[in-house]
Amino acid sequence: MIVLVSLIVLFCLIVIPLLTMIKSTFTLAQSELRRVDGKVGDFTLYYWKYMLASKLSKAVLWEPLLHSLFCGAMTTLISVPLGSVLAWLMIRTDLPGKKVLGLLVTVPYMIPSWTKALAWLAVFRNKTSGADGFLCGLGIPIPDWLAYGPIAIILCMSMHYYAFSYIQVSGALRSINSELEEMGEIQGANKAQILRHITLPLIMPSVLSALVMTISKSIGTYGVAANLGNRIGYYTLATKMRVFIDQGPQGVGYAMSIVLVGLAALILMGNQRIIGVRKSYATVGGKGGRSTLMPLGKAKKPMMAFLFVFLFLAMVMPFFVLIMETFQITTGAGYGLDNLTLYNWIGTPDKAVKYTNYPGIFRHDEFWSALWNTVRLSLIASIVTAFCGQFLGYISSRGRGKWYGNLTEQLVFVPYLMSGVAFSTMYFSMFSRPHFGGLIPSLYGTFTLIILTSVVKHFPFASRSGTANMLSISVELEEAADIAGASFWKRMSSIIIPLAKNGFISGFMLVFISIAKELDLIIIMMTPTTRTLSYLAFTYSQEGYNQMSDAISVVVLLYILLCYIAANKIGGADISKSW
Repeated sequence: MIVLVSLIVLFCLIVIPLLTMIKSTFTLAQSELRRVDGKVGDFTLYYWKYMLASKLSKAVLWEPLLHSLFCGAMTTLISVPLGSVLAWLMIRTDLPGKKVLGLLVTVPYMIPSWTKALAWLAVFRNKTSGADGFLCGLGIPIPDWLAYGPIAIILCMSMHYYAFSYIQVSGALRSINSELEEMGEIQGANKAQILRHITLPLIMPSVLSALVMTISKSIGTYGVAANLGNRIGYYTLATKMRVFIDQGPQGVGYAMSIVLVGLAALILMGNQRIIGVRKSYATVGGKGGRSTLMPLGKAKKPMMAFLFVFLFLAMVMPFFVLIMETFQITTGAGYGLDNLTLYNWIGTPDKAVKYTNYPGIFRHDEFWSALWNTVRLSLIASIVTAFCGQFLGYISSRGRGKWYGNLTEQLVFVPYLMSGVAFSTMYFSMFSRPHFGGLIPSLYGTFTLIILTSVVKHFPFASRSGTANMLSISVELEEAADIAGASFWKRMSSIIIPLAKNGFISGFMLVFISIAKELDLIIIMMTPTTRTLSYLAFTYSQEGYNQMSDAISVVVLLYILLCYIAANKIGGADISKSW
């Protein structure tokens, strides 16, 4: 009954919205009646013809699709090896200071990707998009191809999505018993042979899983591509789709979303054909295991130098410039006292050095309202999602090889294949009016709709975390309790829940971080009373208030970091253990 209820809920929350979106691409809408003969609700191929076989097809689909594939492939090529190497250094070597370095390496995942785009602009912005950035302010000419476009998009996304492979591979490396590597060493294998023939095959499923997640996510990302590509007319499939969803015809936008879903599905199928059924190993059982660190020897200093240079270029320098920009009167005009101000934080309009419509963010009621909405959205949605994820993970892990386990795993993964903009548009449309005689109510303009959308969209993250958590708990423990006469609920309360506690907290933080920094998923649902900090920062940046937008981005980052550090200290949360 538990499995049946879960599958019905997943079908209603995932399959029905997807079918609704597909149906809308073949249904004539009111706005197209002036161009297409028929009436509202008629079957039509107009949207697909417009996208695939019209004079505008190149600009509408093929060019943005090529841009998306190129940026996604290059991002994956950079970020997956980078994250995997960093994970190996942090988990399996005797590198000094790993506790601090491990936290610093995971920080980029906590930073919203759209904030990285703002940081890039703070450093490289030129006259093409308004005020100069840091380098132009120093008199260094920055060409458009470096400030905007594919290079900027690829590098920004790489500095964000490498965290996927770092988190997944580090989780896999933690579960490997070092006795396997020691046996290879006893047999005379050198370090390179051990890595190639023992360690790499064991973590390969996690590496390929990170590859799938990275390329799927980077192809459908909106924020980075919009900030760095739209300024010079460089559109990806996600940014072009947003144009159609906002300005119409919406059916074309939905059709483009289906193309994104199809691409992600093909990538997933390719991954499954390459590695077959995903292998998994129980690591919490009746036998002990140990982990012996590999000595780096003479390579220790070069590796430390590599890490420091990476962290400086990827995080310290761009975010120093971003933070300093919040104190500038004119961006790119230097850090002299005559160009520094606290106005963007605490100023009032009557004291503005230059014309502005807004007070400093801490004096603006809209900021405090957005902060409260961000806090309650991230907490409520994360708690609900984490509980659901552990439960679904239990069904998936204990049902592996059975139809209901496989079906649950596939259904839960569907939201990940869909871009945030398209997914939220489906929910916005589906709950804009009552259905089935009021059984499905209208949630138009409510905070409940935003929470529901956030929960379902993050099911893949929570379920993946729950599955990894449950797979680490050997079935033998439950079987022993079953033989002793313990009921299902007794086994859950006495064995599963205590052992899964740390994994639950880590899974909660994984979802919390994602929801707290979310922009793409919620942007079309915003109303004056439901705005979040991410949306407010986006609004300010669109209106040209770069310094205030940067200030809000800093607040979002601090909020996520402080919550993560508190969860780490109090509950032992570690997002690297949540996969």
